[in-house]
Amino acid sequence: MTDQVMMTALQATQEPTGGVAGWAIELMEKLGAPGAGLAVALENLFPPLPSEVILPLAGFAASRGDLGLVAAILFTTLGSVVGALALYGVGAVLGRERTRAIAAKLPLVKVEDIDKAEDWFNRHGPKAVLIGRVVPIVRSMISVPAGVERMSIPLFLLLTTFGSAVWNSLLIVAGYQLGERWHVVESSVGVFQYVVLGGAVLAVTWFIVVKLRAKRSPSEKVQ
Repeated sequence: MTDQVMMTALQATQEPTGGVAGWAIELMEKLGAPGAGLAVALENLFPPLPSEVILPLAGFAASRGDLGLVAAILFTTLGSVVGALALYGVGAVLGRERTRAIAAKLPLVKVEDIDKAEDWFNRHGPKAVLIGRVVPIVRSMISVPAGVERMSIPLFLLLTTFGSAVWNSLLIVAGYQLGERWHVVESSVGVFQYVVLGGAVLAVTWFIVVKLRAKRSPSEKVQ
């Protein structure tokens, strides 16, 4: 990424996210699309790093030809999955109490955030992994209770990949379309959350309906 692109992006960014934008730009300048993926992986591990800045910025870089649009989506989704797997492993290996004890000592992590994600998981079950991908903080921390409960890894990977791909694609494409106004996405992120949540609810509903119809079909044939 050229210095001119870096300056344009930083000038378009409003405080207090300028530091995060500059850091993300530097990663993408040095590593390209894998740099965007690395930034998102770190965002999963350290929730104060906002994907609402990183993802639209990757879209902006793609609009300038510095990254491939598809590559940006693929690598950021991979970064999301890698970060989620790391937190899943923490929950599975350390368990609930030790994870909370360690979180209490970390400067960028709040025990309350883990408790919030745990409450989400307890209320919604495995589908919380899918839906939680669009909820700030829960997006990252939902992997911890999933690990504590030893949720099926294939199912965890499937839901994490799907949810992350949808969320990442939406914000990256928005940044791509907005160009130098990519930072507008951050202030409109609530709208994107509702769009993705609505889509997730429809997908889950459709899945349940299909399953119920599949179960009824054999019994109807017997009659």
